Amino acid sequence: MSRLKLKFPYQEQAIPQVDIALLVVGLFLLVITILQYRHVTEEINYWTTRVERLEKQQQQKIAPRARTSSRVREFSQEIRKEIGQANGVLDQINLPWDGLFDAIEHASTKEVALLSLQPNVANRVLRINGEAKDMAKLLDFVEALEREEIFQNVHLVNYKIKQDNPHKPIIFLLSAAWIVIS
Repeated sequence: MSRLKLKFPYQEQAIPQVDIALLVVGLFLLVITILQYRHVTEEINYWTTRVERLEKQQQQKIAPRARTSSRVREFSQEIRKEIGQANGVLDQINLPWDGLFDAIEHASTKEVALLSLQPNVANRVLRINGEAKDMAKLLDFVEALEREEIFQNVHLVNYKIKQDNPHKPIIFLLSAAWIVIS
């Protein structure tokens, strides 16, 4: 029986530069994701600890004396304010980012460049800044967003035509309310 010689991968098919570049990009994205996860986790832990400590302090207080009743009210208001801030952070974290991004990606085209997204959690309104090639493409984008299930009341707040640019792109600001889809 003769020996079988296997060569894997074939030298003609190997492109080590592409393999290494993809590996480096993947590792870079992994590091960024881990760092962002740690940052969010630390912020959640900070606010959770802070709320627990303030609640513990509130429970340890002995029945308020007549002269300290105003001070207790001050502490109560401070605690409510900090709990409100903690809830605001949690609301920011719990935004329906996947649904928002999917809807925006589905509606966007190459002729419309999005520059920023500014969510307002309290009002459930998303402000979108961007640049469009022309007015027709901008209006098509607004209509496409309005057709998405997650958005309602999509409005063009303002726009400006860049006169100094030879292509005369349109800078715009949109406002869109999002709804929670169950």
